[in-house]
Amino acid sequence: MSLFAYEALDSGGRLVKGSIESSREDVIADKLRDMGFYPLKISEIRARITGTDLGSLPVIRRFFHRIKFDHVCAFTRQLATLLNAGLPILRCLEILKDEVESVLFREKIAGMARDIEGGASLSEALAKHPAQFDGLYTNMVRAGEIGGVLETVLNKIALFMEKRVALRSKVKSAMAYPLTVLTAAIVIVTFILVKIMPSFVDIYAQLDAELPALTRWLMRASDVMVHRTVYVVAAIAALVFLYKQIAKSKTGRFVLDSIKLRLPLVGDLFRKMAIVRFAGTLSTLISSGVPILQALDITRETSGNAVIARGMDGVYEAVKEGESIHEPLRAAKVFPALVVHMVAVGEETGAIDQMLTKVEEAYQRDVDHKVEALSSILEPIMIVILGGLIGVIVVALYLPLFDMWQHMPRS
Repeated sequence: MSLFAYEALDSGGRLVKGSIESSREDVIADKLRDMGFYPLKISEIRARITGTDLGSLPVIRRFFHRIKFDHVCAFTRQLATLLNAGLPILRCLEILKDEVESVLFREKIAGMARDIEGGASLSEALAKHPAQFDGLYTNMVRAGEIGGVLETVLNKIALFMEKRVALRSKVKSAMAYPLTVLTAAIVIVTFILVKIMPSFVDIYAQLDAELPALTRWLMRASDVMVHRTVYVVAAIAALVFLYKQIAKSKTGRFVLDSIKLRLPLVGDLFRKMAIVRFAGTLSTLISSGVPILQALDITRETSGNAVIARGMDGVYEAVKEGESIHEPLRAAKVFPALVVHMVAVGEETGAIDQMLTKVEEAYQRDVDHKVEALSSILEPIMIVILGGLIGVIVVALYLPLFDMWQHMPRS
């Protein structure tokens, strides 16, 4: 058996990429046509070695076959396409199981197929895998099953997930350059402290002269890096562990998210991204037929920001008591006035899902513009920081030599 990558067009003319395991290339083309795709390109990725499936090894499974958000997004889109083509759900899962690249995801799909074959609904089967299919996903599928519009709901979920993937991609692209420069700065500074500075320490040790404070500080940093490496690594590991423990607690997550929203340059971007997620999630749930209280609860749990989630607590309780949505939204003081006004208009006209969609689109445009502006701003800032850091180190290294040269007797 070999693994083949493919590119094909779906029924809507969109390009679909994936992989299928098969013994022959011509069989894959038939499978793709059965799935409702038009194959464009099929190429072999790898073959199994001596009959051993490398994907079954625990280390490979953990690090190379983890289930990514992109995998679930592609699965949802393809499942919706197959259901629209009139295939029964079990047949759809069987086809998708053979197509997904992740071994772990393949096993989960097989498990879902067994559950459905045993009498469970699709939403019940999905609910057994909350790491991949959260409350938003399973409740929308359940609403689609009850309303008999599962294909439509799956298309909405796929569109919602694709928007999140696109947003993540834009943010990652904007942060790629600053992170690269930051990594380069850390590597350069570490190299100077570990490899270059000790040579200067030996030279300065032979001089009976008072060294500048900046040079003494750099020498101490170099000594720590060279002779106390274990402690440095342990301190970094302890800080990472402490951060993770704080982030796990409810109070700690709220404090961290509050700080995140107040950061210069990126705080406003984080807030707008949270609003996009809030509006998109709630509008998608309401338009899919999920009851408003349940939709608010799911939106609160999947908001991705503890500050927004705490603001949603009051909204949920107020609506539970029979109040409107926009008043507690205003009282929460975490939602912009535009969001509150749009929700109020939606409640008055009975089209709250459409108003929330407009909010999502408006803030999505703001996020796109903010990401582009942030990218253009961060590039020169990071260059200046890197140049300044290296300049300070160079000055600290050579400042004693300049002082010594100035105090040397002239002939």
